[in-house]
Amino acid sequence: MTSQRHTNRVDDDLLLDAARACVLTIGVSRTTLTEVARRAEVSRMTLYRRFPDVRSLIAALMTREFGGLLTTTPVDAPTARERLVRTVIAGIRALTENPIMRGILDTEPELLLPYIVQRLGSTQRFAEEYLREEVKAGHADGSIRAGDVPTQARALLLVLQSFVLSLRPASSDVDSEDLLAELAGLLDRALEVR
Repeated sequence: MTSQRHTNRVDDDLLLDAARACVLTIGVSRTTLTEVARRAEVSRMTLYRRFPDVRSLIAALMTREFGGLLTTTPVDAPTARERLVRTVIAGIRALTENPIMRGILDTEPELLLPYIVQRLGSTQRFAEEYLREEVKAGHADGSIRAGDVPTQARALLLVLQSFVLSLRPASSDVDSEDLLAELAGLLDRALEVR
């Protein structure tokens, strides 16, 4: 084993990479701070200083993982409404195919429960901010019907969240691409200027 890294030189990404490897290899429930520290080649105290428990580490991993997906899925389109619809469909597809999300939904969906029934997490806030910006742009270019931007963005977030969390079981007897195409049509019609 190589010597452990000095505390001041350890980047959070190194720790989150080690956590990701653990989650993908042994699952969330068996991931421990000790195992993450071993994989990251740092002392347990280095890890404990940044993340006091496994839940905070997994929450940070989910934020990085899912937030990163949301920043890499934007697509180009002639109007804000079309861009919003295409981007959120690509984002849902990316999130539901992500191995961390799949692992959590398959084995430990209760990790997501606080973000559904208690509070919005940082990834949800990030997604909502994107939605707000696109709704504002759609108001400006005339492609999205007038309305209260925060309310419209929150309503979109709630709809999209349900697709991320339920697409896999919902597509057991209905094609997932057909469901996403239907969602795209619903969003387009819901946002269009009447």
